[in-house]
Amino acid sequence: MSLVKLTIKGISYSQTQNGAYALILNEVDGERKLPIVIGAFEAQSIAIALEKEIKPPRPLTHDLFKNFADRFDIVVKQVIIHKLVDGVFYSSIICERDKIEEIIDARTSDAIALALRFAAPIFTYKNILDKAGIYLKANPTDTDKNPEAMDDVLSNPETFGMEESNQAGETYTKHSLSELHELLEGAVNDEDYEKAAKIRDEISKREA
Repeated sequence: MSLVKLTIKGISYSQTQNGAYALILNEVDGERKLPIVIGAFEAQSIAIALEKEIKPPRPLTHDLFKNFADRFDIVVKQVIIHKLVDGVFYSSIICERDKIEEIIDARTSDAIALALRFAAPIFTYKNILDKAGIYLKANPTDTDKNPEAMDDVLSNPETFGMEESNQAGETYTKHSLSELHELLEGAVNDEDYEKAAKIRDEISKREA
């Protein structure tokens, strides 16, 4: 399976879940975005690593891991978001010490927080991005020429919930499939990734 490189677009506060934040990853050579909701601590840790100029008075957990790894000559080479099951992302941290490579399982938020501290690239597999990526609305003339393109533009956000998993919140079980696609279109146009991901979760359940 081919790997797709991702970058971090940003973090936004969840308006429906207290203490939850939306981490948005960008496809490097494309226009899809991969939204994941993470907890407040992980969001803070990622934000601090992104800012670089902010130095906490004492090391955060991910800073401690970085210091520990540096002391024992362990390098994080890359992070791979390698699996998506029931709306939950699974990630691996690829480490190296003395030219020996090790693979460590991790939550996606932790893996990304560490990747930033090691300046390590973030990847996912193409099939995961095909299933879980969000397209922002494409050129309307393209969809006029090809009606099927609209389905591609509006499909595939995944997944929101505390700690990379889906939690209780607004549900869309009473909507028809066509209504869900209309709601999804509106959420994508508004760049409301959280709402879009929840709607996609419901669509995915019905189309499974």
